[in-house]
Amino acid sequence: MGVVIPAYQAVATIHDIVARARRAAPDAIVYVVDDGSTDGTGAAAQREGAVVLVHRHNYGKGAALRTGIERALSDRARIIVTLDADGQHAPEDIARLVAPIQSGEADLVLGARARGATMPLGRRCSNWLSAALASRIGGVTVPDAQTGFRAIARPLAEAIRPAEQGYDFEIAFLLATLAEGLRVRSVRVPTIYQGQPSHFRRWGDTWRQARVFTRYGRQIIFGAR
Repeated sequence: MGVVIPAYQAVATIHDIVARARRAAPDAIVYVVDDGSTDGTGAAAQREGAVVLVHRHNYGKGAALRTGIERALSDRARIIVTLDADGQHAPEDIARLVAPIQSGEADLVLGARARGATMPLGRRCSNWLSAALASRIGGVTVPDAQTGFRAIARPLAEAIRPAEQGYDFEIAFLLATLAEGLRVRSVRVPTIYQGQPSHFRRWGDTWRQARVFTRYGRQIIFGAR
């Protein structure tokens, strides 16, 4: 198994996330993709035993995920877990996330957060809308379409390779999976917001995600085939 953590300017949290991920999945290789950080993120991750992959420049979360997933595939990982570097995902939930894939029930598992008071209001609204649209496209209930905490079966990671560079990569990956009728399951995980600065650009990144949804206008209007 490979655990892929895209990271940008995450020196304050990355050591803790890597250490917890290695404890939660002792047989996995933890890959940290340092996406052009200047604060020592990569060095901090390496001290905790992660395999650090370095981008010379900040290319975006999608580019970092692509680099990490491709490396995990080349190292023959059968399951790939992705989680964020800012502490919003609890590595201790990795075992629950991968279980549906290990049992042959799923191709993609989403760590679904509750849209409660812990989640900022703006994110609650965008999360609700994206989940509703994704559910229409896939014909299955998708409670959290924006989560970055995911488990991906190897055949799916080999088949779906979005070109997006930013936060739209995750939406593109999910919608392509749903549109293909592949098995998407969700596992409830805690909603954690610790006040760490977000690199999500509200207008620019939201617009890029919206453009991905427009590719599936027919399914949104008429439902999954």
